[in-house]
Amino acid sequence: MSKKVKSGKLYYSISEVSTMFNVSNSLIRFWETEFDFLKPKKNRKGNRSYTQKDIDHIRIIYHLVKERGFTLEGARQEIKLNRNKVEQKMDAISNLNSLKISLLDLKSQL
Repeated sequence: MSKKVKSGKLYYSISEVSTMFNVSNSLIRFWETEFDFLKPKKNRKGNRSYTQKDIDHIRIIYHLVKERGFTLEGARQEIKLNRNKVEQKMDAISNLNSLKISLLDLKSQL
């Protein structure tokens, strides 16, 4: 799964976003139809531009569907009922993974 993006860019293409999460462009487009809060900006040609907020939404969907095994309906309900709790758990997991990487790096230096 993707880490928080910190490149300073305001907008990301669908290709960049799909690469961040190692999923297909079509899956990202499909999630847009399934989750009404996921609405990237589109230009006249229909090219999507994702903001950090959009990427955060995709991160939540990815976590629930791909990592925790929720159905799309289950993910919608979980987000609707427990969005803050899901975000807190994801932050905790991210922090623990960062700590794990740091500890493994420290171990390899010993």
